[in-house]
Amino acid sequence: MLRIIILLLLLLPVSGLAQPKLVPHKIILKNGKSFNLKIPADFEIVPAAEGLKRVRFFAKAPDGRIFVTDMYNLADNKRGAVYILDGWDAKSGKFAAVKTYLTNLHNPNSVQFYKDADGQNWLYIAETGKLTRRKFTKGEERPSDTNPQTLATFPDYGLSYKYGGWHLTRTIAFGTNGKMYVSVGSSCNSCVEKEEMRATILEMNPDGSEQRVFAKGLRNAVGIRWFGKFLFATNQGSDHLGLQRPDETFYAVKDGADYGWPYCHSSNGRIIADPKIKRADGCANVPAPYASFPARSSALGFEYFDDADAPDSIKNAFLVSLHGSTNKAIGHGYKIVIMRKGEPLQDLITGFLDKGKVLGRPCDIFKLDPNSFLFTDDYSGIVYLVRKKGSVMAEQEPSAGVDTASPTLNNEPSSSKTCFSFVLLIAAAFFRSPLCFGKS
Repeated sequence: MLRIIILLLLLLPVSGLAQPKLVPHKIILKNGKSFNLKIPADFEIVPAAEGLKRVRFFAKAPDGRIFVTDMYNLADNKRGAVYILDGWDAKSGKFAAVKTYLTNLHNPNSVQFYKDADGQNWLYIAETGKLTRRKFTKGEERPSDTNPQTLATFPDYGLSYKYGGWHLTRTIAFGTNGKMYVSVGSSCNSCVEKEEMRATILEMNPDGSEQRVFAKGLRNAVGIRWFGKFLFATNQGSDHLGLQRPDETFYAVKDGADYGWPYCHSSNGRIIADPKIKRADGCANVPAPYASFPARSSALGFEYFDDADAPDSIKNAFLVSLHGSTNKAIGHGYKIVIMRKGEPLQDLITGFLDKGKVLGRPCDIFKLDPNSFLFTDDYSGIVYLVRKKGSVMAEQEPSAGVDTASPTLNNEPSSSKTCFSFVLLIAAAFFRSPLCFGKS
């Protein structure tokens, strides 16, 4: 019996218990620029596509091609585009071409694909002021449908407007429940909103009908993804409480929940009240975050690796892009981290901020297979590939289909320590038992 318990302990996965050792990996760009990023020794990182502008979020088309949005720059502009990353070469880890699919868009942060009950494929585009969809034909390199449908409109006042100029991005996610979700950021850093849809995640049918507020009190939920039965979201905290609070947060978003902003904030595992904007019922009923990140680190896109053959360092974990504070002196973010519920964050990729110099700002993450993923750098206009060295699946082109959700995640992921703790309890009970010591 003792041998069995020891064997169980030895066989338990230890992912999440130790920070992966990061080593420098030299990046050489087409323009001759070179620098080091730090990643685990058993991974490699490759600039898979270069020459973009403010490249943002990924989506996989029904024909297997990868689409990506580009907001051009930080200004409020209509120079945004949607690109196709084409000609994937698995050996080199690079795309042969970046093809322009659609241009002259107003801050296009997110696109998604969806197939309706009649088998029609649709492309959805989230711009600052509206959500549109158009019919999509497999293999097309420009839209074959030139008459997009407007499904929803959003506040669109511009950055210079005295009220309503903040947070120009909108993000789309489809759920396994047949609903569509769109995040709409707040109009300010800290204020009581005049419009109900601000600082929310909206729910609606794929045709735009039955729109309602799914969750509120989220200052700016830029990253939203549906995995299994849950809608997950990153959220950016306010900037008026100092340089070290509030936290940036991550939620398994609940229908009808109010996450507190602008009245309540998360700080070091506690919900705290805003010093100026109060509400009668206080903050007692504000849900605690699933996880949190350092203040001003700007958590954006994320992925979840629950595959049985994923590398131990990222297995049963979220990878989250921390875009980084606009105030470089704070130094938070500028990395991709490994996040498991109830465990300390671990670094996976660092080096985007080097001695005060910005070399990149990670934005979105897209899993290609259990051993590889893409991520965007919207500062340098680069799409990177990261993969485990020698992995076989990374040599295959992404399979066709719509990657809307992972069907395996039917419960909120818990800490990998849970199973370990359970076995320890069994072991402790055994060693306390008379059987262990031969006592009657």
